Amino acid sequence: MLHSPTQTDAVIIGAGPVGLFQVFELGLLEIKVHVIDSLPEAGGQCIELYPDKPIYDIPAIPVCTGRELTNNLLKQIEPFGAQFHLGQEVTQLEKQADGRFLIGTSKGNQFLSKTVFIAGGVGAFQPRTLKLDGIEAFEGKQVFYSVKHPDQFNGKKIVICGGGDAALDWALHFADKAASVTLIHRRDDFKAAPASIAKMRELCKNKQMQLLIGQVTSYEVENDQITKIVVTDIDGQDQKIAVDDLLIFFGLSPKLGPIADWGLDIDRKQVTVDTEKFQTSIPGIYAVGDINVYPGKKKLILSGFHEAALAAFAAAAYLNPEKPIQLQYTTTSTKLHKVLGVSPPTFE
Repeated sequence: MLHSPTQTDAVIIGAGPVGLFQVFELGLLEIKVHVIDSLPEAGGQCIELYPDKPIYDIPAIPVCTGRELTNNLLKQIEPFGAQFHLGQEVTQLEKQADGRFLIGTSKGNQFLSKTVFIAGGVGAFQPRTLKLDGIEAFEGKQVFYSVKHPDQFNGKKIVICGGGDAALDWALHFADKAASVTLIHRRDDFKAAPASIAKMRELCKNKQMQLLIGQVTSYEVENDQITKIVVTDIDGQDQKIAVDDLLIFFGLSPKLGPIADWGLDIDRKQVTVDTEKFQTSIPGIYAVGDINVYPGKKKLILSGFHEAALAAFAAAAYLNPEKPIQLQYTTTSTKLHKVLGVSPPTFE
């Protein structure tokens, strides 16, 4: 039985930090939204890749983790009652004769929306995987491409593969928590913070962890469990390492996915926008956060917050072209206090 599409003023594609703040900015303008994300929970890369890693460049918050930032944003948008549709990818976006957009998802849900906000980060990103026959059978059991529950690795023999910030950050994190930590990288050159590299080398010198230069070329299985991996160095010599869990951080392979087929102007896998409205080449569709590109673009969360604010005001004007949009402040506006469900401040 087919259901009629859900009708709404706005659909946000992507529930990362910028997508969540887009809910807030639209909510202040009394624009109701539906949010769609391919991941099973809100938070985007902050939750998927570094939920417990500290973030230092959110204004007025000296430090917070990705999970804390996500939880605070979810708390902030509670008054607006946004409806979330998680664990599903947008597979269809078509402009209709009446100017609205028909949006379809991988779960068969459909929406008719007057505006669309693409806040999909780097797109439908996928981790670069370890290329060994049959290794996929152990994903989520002994082979992991992100760390969501760090405590599960405490006391384990851990092998970490990669040479970037994620690999070194987790190697340092587990150095005094795991039974053993072995870091494997294909060369003795790391793309990570200098302080992290120095700390890693100090721990190796003190035999608190081990660094191997080479690649994982095979593995051994006993009783349906990976028990050892084989590391081949640059001279072709093999070394066997006992292992409980493998953490793989080879980076992400960003893929626009269906976004590439929506008729938007795209430059190097990013959606082009203006810097007044953050509107795409199709009126009524906006792109905010890491998915967009424009002269001077900086891929920072705080930049995405700025883009979301301007996109919201542009959408309000697009939805009601004859209604002047007044800039109001949450400190003084009684209307915004009502929208937020807060009591106006009193001064003695």
